Amino acid sequence: MAAPAPVRRLPTRDLALIALFAALIAVLGLPGSIALFGSTVPITAQSLGPMLAGSILGARRGLLATLTFCALVLAGLPLLAGGRGGLGVLAGASAGYFVGFPLGAWVTGWLTERLLPRYSIPAGLVANIVGGIVVVYAVGVPVQAWRSGTTGLVATLVAATVFLPGDLIKAVIATLVARGVHAGYPTLGSAEAGGPAAEPDGPGGEPADPAGGKPSGSKRRARR
Repeated sequence: MAAPAPVRRLPTRDLALIALFAALIAVLGLPGSIALFGSTVPITAQSLGPMLAGSILGARRGLLATLTFCALVLAGLPLLAGGRGGLGVLAGASAGYFVGFPLGAWVTGWLTERLLPRYSIPAGLVANIVGGIVVVYAVGVPVQAWRSGTTGLVATLVAATVFLPGDLIKAVIATLVARGVHAGYPTLGSAEAGGPAAEPDGPGGEPADPAGGKPSGSKRRARR
């Protein structure tokens, strides 16, 4: 019987980054929220958080940071803009956007990982728009229509355009911040960041000897 695969544990640095970005999303809720034109979903700065998490940390850690924030909110901590928290947030018109945060962060991170180590502003902006806006809206708009009793999905889409200018600005901000971070730390958002470094191979694909770059003695072939 084969032994079970070892559980892959997150390095300490990754855990710290996940906690940091979960806290960042919470801090973005401090300015509060604004409801424009009688919208049932308020405008907040917190939708910037998943974009930053995904575009800086990558898919896995960006997802975990956003899930950590969502778990704390559902546990009752008033971390959403306006001091909201608890399971009641799932009953509101903005529940779909809240649920879409982790998925948006993951998609943004997945697209970002395809750009590294050369993170360009145009491609990064596309990643943030697709993950942070298109994906989040795809979950949020139908739920908003359902919970607010709006007749017709098209009418809800039109109503949701009030969020679009601000979200595009957030996508630009997230892209510029990510560009600066990746310029200083090129491997921070890569899929294998924080994992063990691969050992260079010697001739024939054998592990190299750290002292001289030659195949290690245990892997050398016997010579006659």
